[in-house]
Amino acid sequence: MNAPAAVADCPKSMTYGPCGGVGLDGRCEVAPHPCVFLHTGVIPWSGVRPDAAAPPTVAAAPLPDPVPSAGAARMRALLATRPIVVADFPARPVDAASIVDCAHELVGGVDAVLHGDAGQMRVQFPPAYRARLVQEAGLVSWAGVNTRDRNRVALEGELAALAHAGVGGVHCVTGDHTLTGSRPEARPVFDLDSTELASLAHRAGHLVSVAESPMAPPIAERAGRLLEKQHAGAEICFVNHSGGAELVAAFIGRARDLGVTTGFIPCLPIILSHASAALIRSFTELALPPGYIERILAAPDPVAEGVAAAIELGREFLEIDGVVGVDLSGGVDDGTEIEYARAVAAIGRALGGGTETN
Repeated sequence: MNAPAAVADCPKSMTYGPCGGVGLDGRCEVAPHPCVFLHTGVIPWSGVRPDAAAPPTVAAAPLPDPVPSAGAARMRALLATRPIVVADFPARPVDAASIVDCAHELVGGVDAVLHGDAGQMRVQFPPAYRARLVQEAGLVSWAGVNTRDRNRVALEGELAALAHAGVGGVHCVTGDHTLTGSRPEARPVFDLDSTELASLAHRAGHLVSVAESPMAPPIAERAGRLLEKQHAGAEICFVNHSGGAELVAAFIGRARDLGVTTGFIPCLPIILSHASAALIRSFTELALPPGYIERILAAPDPVAEGVAAAIELGREFLEIDGVVGVDLSGGVDDGTEIEYARAVAAIGRALGGGTETN
């Protein structure tokens, strides 16, 4: 069966949509119309769509056989023993010193750091270089890779470099559109989408993670979409902010009923200030436990209260059947990266993270 083409009118040229950027009212994150995947049903995985309708005029050299990532093997071994703690990486963009300094603060507190990009940090070092800096500082890299900025050929090269670097995992996302965030003048690529990228990463020898947004429309099809990502090669699902433990457990239950066998890592909201609360609130698919933000911001010491709230919710997440870890996910105020990293490390240690994995 041939892979389907991209769905018409999707600004991200997705084949296996929708993305996680669908508004609660069904709106596309950048187009004036509703998401075009609202009524398509789940698109079954049938392979990566062709490069073009016409065959190439010059035969492409075959890719070498993939070398399984040694880092992926170590991460799978750790996952077989206990839940893990992953942390979104708070370092300043395109700043090697900040990357190293933040990594040093997190060593011993978390098992891996997830470094992708946020809207306000659209320009970053390439994933493989960031992974090298992170791992030389003593942390394990869980590298975020998106399809917004590179075509499939560049992505294949990036995945090969990440395998050589021995990253613990590769997180495959379609990525926010360039019209959101700090660089709206940049032309987006979107040669592939996250499901297709997961397939490439799996073939390149990685432990592959993907994201799913249970609170983003079409809600009823989110578990089925995850099943198709699993068919493409995903082993881990990061569950985007989706309320408290009860809602996360319900989503995992729906996925299990459909045959999903991936491990689940819920995103744990880290809020330590008004600025980090504003960032969390800006996520399109956001849902948090009732009163979570208000409790923290009303406290005499929001940092201490934010740490305590995260530890409490994290322990609830870790009790859910199917959860194999938590992701400490939030935003950092400019200039407070080190302080933020210290707080995240404290949360990670309290949740059992920090065992040596490399």
